[in-house]
Amino acid sequence: MNSLGDVNTSWAVDQLRQFIAAAAYRPSGGYGGCVAPKGEVIAQAQVVEQILERVVPGWNSTPEKGFAIDRWLRHRETAQRAIAQLEREQEIRENLGELATDLSAASMHSWAWQGARSLWSAGHYRAAVSAAAVQVNAESQNKLARFDVSEVKLFQEAFSLRPPEHGKPRLRLMSDDGSDTFRTMHEGASAFAVGCYKAIRNPAAHIPLDELPEDEALEQLAALGLRT
Repeated sequence: MNSLGDVNTSWAVDQLRQFIAAAAYRPSGGYGGCVAPKGEVIAQAQVVEQILERVVPGWNSTPEKGFAIDRWLRHRETAQRAIAQLEREQEIRENLGELATDLSAASMHSWAWQGARSLWSAGHYRAAVSAAAVQVNAESQNKLARFDVSEVKLFQEAFSLRPPEHGKPRLRLMSDDGSDTFRTMHEGASAFAVGCYKAIRNPAAHIPLDELPEDEALEQLAALGLRT
């Protein structure tokens, strides 16, 4: 089910209602037109189409048939559906399946999202995840002042159990109390970071791959953001 957790429902519903009213068909001498001026409707449609794509994905993917007279019929009908979805989403989720926490790419760690944002918004999910990995690496290099190593090597050294050395600071998740917990946490963090770059970043950078589905890309983005 499409996640609408970060949508401003009241704003979206208001925009849709305004459009429905402005784009209402008014017959006139066999041709007809909208209630509002053509330019105003077109300007509203620019925003409304983005709302519809988010709430009713693929709404405009099939060829239009029978809409030649009333240009905005499909838009109005889909807007009405979108309003119902937005206003009753909680009810729909509770009655049609498990109510799970929504994940939003924009709610991920800022390092990951800053890198991914522009490509993600354009629907280039694999490239967005790859860009997020680049951003996380760059920010981590800045944090550690390590520009001589990157990605896999950077995080292997950052989470190393060896004491810090000159020019080689460490990242620590807890104080070193000599416990197995300290050891396993840092071994795990190192292995997780290495896995992210070897299994997510490197394939996308070096071999041609199909586009990622948005949900899978979201999981990968969350993985990159988790360890920052």
